[in-house]
Amino acid sequence: MLRKVMTLALIGSSLTIAACNTVRGAAKDVNSAANTVDNAI
Repeated sequence: MLRKVMTLALIGSSLTIAACNTVRGAAKDVNSAANTVDNAI
């Protein structure tokens, strides 16, 4: 039972960390695009 709980906790934390990195990357891309548009004007 403990092994299943630990496995689920590890999988859940891995998915959370991966999602955080994806959101940060998307935010950087959007920020970069906004800066490019601002500099072009």
